Amino acid sequence: MKLNTILISTFYMVFGLQQSFANTPFIEYKFSPLYGDKHLSEFYRWNEKIPTQPGLLLRTEPLDEGIRLKEASDQYRILFSSTNGIDSRSATVVSGSLFIPKGKAPAEGWPLLVWGHGTVGLADQCAPSWAGRVYRNAYYLNQWLKQGYAIVEPDYQGLGVVGPHWLINVPQLSFNILDSARAALKTQHQISNRIIIAGQSQGGAAAFGAATYAESYAPDLNIKGTIATGVIYKPKQTERPTINIANRNLPNPALAYQILGFHVLQQYDPSLKVEEVFIPKAFALVEHSRAQCASEIFADVNFEKLSFNDALLAQPSEKYQKLQAKFDQKYGAYPTLKIKHPVFIGTGADDRTPDARNQMQLVKDACAAGTQVQAHLYHGLGHSEAVPRSLQDAIPFAQLALNDQAIPDTCSINLE
Repeated sequence: MKLNTILISTFYMVFGLQQSFANTPFIEYKFSPLYGDKHLSEFYRWNEKIPTQPGLLLRTEPLDEGIRLKEASDQYRILFSSTNGIDSRSATVVSGSLFIPKGKAPAEGWPLLVWGHGTVGLADQCAPSWAGRVYRNAYYLNQWLKQGYAIVEPDYQGLGVVGPHWLINVPQLSFNILDSARAALKTQHQISNRIIIAGQSQGGAAAFGAATYAESYAPDLNIKGTIATGVIYKPKQTERPTINIANRNLPNPALAYQILGFHVLQQYDPSLKVEEVFIPKAFALVEHSRAQCASEIFADVNFEKLSFNDALLAQPSEKYQKLQAKFDQKYGAYPTLKIKHPVFIGTGADDRTPDARNQMQLVKDACAAGTQVQAHLYHGLGHSEAVPRSLQDAIPFAQLALNDQAIPDTCSINLE
């Protein structure tokens, strides 16, 4: 065996990883309505062999006028290589967006914010690099641009490009966040290897997950801090659901998350049938939602005035429950809660999606594992409202982290 091969193999044994898909196959996904695949443009189609190195910038093009950010000077759609989160070893391609601040870059280059967006859907057309982003997220990102951060936003595997997107697949999200940062550093825009990871909801899980994978998967990245709001976390040995449903008989647009979750499990095991989870009244809407984005599914659930009891069986099939448990065990857990850089966790006290109590349990568990956590509980605010409110705390946190200054943590404070 050649010396360089021995060194590479030793590195991955030390860090507990598969080899970085060198000499490994890639999964060739066929265009499928099951995944919500849709041809957007030739930009999203990569017909060449995928490079053996994750985080390579494959192509760029200017973002369309309608989805550009006001505070960015240059802004691009990007395509980069990453590791497939389904098997954590083969190669895949992921799309995303890159934003450069206005003005002259500092001598050391622009610091980089890697943004993990929340749930947008499973269909290709929902990718933020194609569809844009809600006003709240545009506002949030514009504030970081005004602070002088370059921003990269991965769409996540299976959004924009062919193949499945599996929502809370922690490896998938984590690899995409870290590899988008690598790709951004390979552009010609004076971006420095001083990185803040941030994300909301599904993106909160992506940000926290990336922080837990960073040391083993991407030791080349200089990550200074992580900011996670509305982060998804299901503590071990808890009966508390991720989504806290106040009244199952009242119309509830949050049913959209249950529908998306069903589509993920059906992609995972196509033999799963709609009648194992839903009652006939919801069948047509569930099938119609397959190629829709989250906002459209919310609107349709609201139009039909569906409650959880109107749409879901009182007890889903045993097969569904076993699939859910298997999926969560394989893809839903963070590999560690001990993170070497400081972590900011912001939670709306009225958040039900995910349950605020689970988010605060993550603070306790991460602190107990030895992570330096600065947590903020925003009373009177829910899942969405906590995002802009967190800025006044998150921006100073990031500035201290970038400058390697002491950051007050809240591990010794009871925030509840």
